[in-house]
Amino acid sequence: MPGISEREFLKEYKAEKYERPSVTVDIMVFTVKEGKLHVLLIKRGTHPFRDMFALPGGFVGPHEDLEAAAMRELSEETNVKGIHLKQFRAFGKPERDPRTRVITVAYVALIRSEHIRLISRADAADAVWTPVSELPEKMAFDHREILSQGLDYLREKLEYGSDIAFQVMPEAFTLSELQHIYEIILGKKMDKRNFRKRMFSLGLLKKAKGKKTGVHRPAQLFSFKRKAGAPIR
Repeated sequence: MPGISEREFLKEYKAEKYERPSVTVDIMVFTVKEGKLHVLLIKRGTHPFRDMFALPGGFVGPHEDLEAAAMRELSEETNVKGIHLKQFRAFGKPERDPRTRVITVAYVALIRSEHIRLISRADAADAVWTPVSELPEKMAFDHREILSQGLDYLREKLEYGSDIAFQVMPEAFTLSELQHIYEIILGKKMDKRNFRKRMFSLGLLKKAKGKKTGVHRPAQLFSFKRKAGAPIR
């Protein structure tokens, strides 16, 4: 209304005039295990979709930051905590949740899982690492679609110059070891010469001290130029 201050406008504003959808977060946590790319799934312990596999996640509190909600839900349902998440995109088809109108914000993470102890809690009946090549055909909600798009996003980040692979590499590694991780995540073989040329052109690597021995020919060790724990670019 003309002539009214913002303070007066907000005082008279009727939030109940508009229907409020619920907001959730869903988290895709990827890791490399036993030569395969895995994703963290939970088995739902409650309706809807009880006993079906889903991504960890849940409802955002009315005064809660989105990323804080994602970290809380991940910790509550799987015991995974202290990792760096990258917001991916929102999914909001009206029929995606049979309970009510729910919009979800999806997050992606790539981590090393050797020292993580999975514990299923809260609404999760189980928490498991599952190879992306062996995903269940049907998952709760639209999580199969979210996971498919999240995997494409992860691979695009890797192919177009992100140092996201840093998250699963040791502090020092050979170029052959790095290429092997790339091939696992991308799901395809790569030409050795082109891969090395690409890595050096991106400026992501620096030489580390020493060489890896115990192989046919000692190999130069490398590390990424940023510190451990930095978020995904």
